[in-house]
Amino acid sequence: MRLATAWCLCLGSILLSGCGSQEQLRGRVTFEDGSPLEMGTVCFLREGYLARGIIQPDGSFVVGSEAASDGLPAGTYQVYIEGAAVEDPMAPSGMASQIDEKLTRPDTSEITVTVPVSGGRFDITVSSP
Repeated sequence: MRLATAWCLCLGSILLSGCGSQEQLRGRVTFEDGSPLEMGTVCFLREGYLARGIIQPDGSFVVGSEAASDGLPAGTYQVYIEGAAVEDPMAPSGMASQIDEKLTRPDTSEITVTVPVSGGRFDITVSSP
């Protein structure tokens, strides 16, 4: 009975920890002129798995899945950017995207990355709308 209990506890801890390791990933989002995108969230989506990196004022981000910077499992991800809009009273919704709208949704963004990447770095260049 004790052996069965120990086996179940061991198996449970393996399942909870996941299969494989998390890869650290950081990068920077800039416009074509080199200036940083100063806000938003870079999202990495793969088969129901989502990891995010909050964009800092200098355009940098670090990806996390459960914690702010714990990385993400190896694999190929669709990359898109949320929350890169600013107030604009002239826009119908009152908000205007700072980046091309196609980059704001996983079904229209054409950005992908395969993790792990060399040096754990993935920089993104975006265009204005």
